[in-house]
Amino acid sequence: MRRTAARAGAGPVVDAPVPATAATPPEQTVAPAPAPAPAPVSVAQQLRTEFPFELPRGYVDDAGTVHRDGVMRLATARDELIPLRDVRVQENPAYLSVVLLGRVITRLGTLAMVHDGVVENMFASDLAFLQDFYRQVNAEGHTRAAVECPHCSEPFEVELGGSRLGES
Repeated sequence: MRRTAARAGAGPVVDAPVPATAATPPEQTVAPAPAPAPAPVSVAQQLRTEFPFELPRGYVDDAGTVHRDGVMRLATARDELIPLRDVRVQENPAYLSVVLLGRVITRLGTLAMVHDGVVENMFASDLAFLQDFYRQVNAEGHTRAAVECPHCSEPFEVELGGSRLGES
């Protein structure tokens, strides 16, 4: 169907069937023009939610396989709130980072699943690395600010993040 142009003095524009011609066989219909393609999204507008990492030492599973490459996703408010209800965290607040990391690490080597039991069996250096990485990922790339000493005007950096995961 196509719209026909209104003539002076004629009634409103109406839809009329497209007549079959040699150029347009009867079994074909005229499709409306495609909508314009949406403007491409710039790289700056895309939100990055997953971040690859490599552990300094690596997690050793029960079979003796070392897993070093992993992926951490951005934390949600729920990720930081749910561990607070965990009995282990209530009894020992230092356990918060273990439970939280178990929620936001989406992949580690060839492990089928990453959970707090995996995180609690990591080497201390890997746990410290992941805690720092968590802060960097969730603080838009960094947790340090450049400042200047008010006495000597010497520039230096200060750490803005909290002392434990879940604290800012």
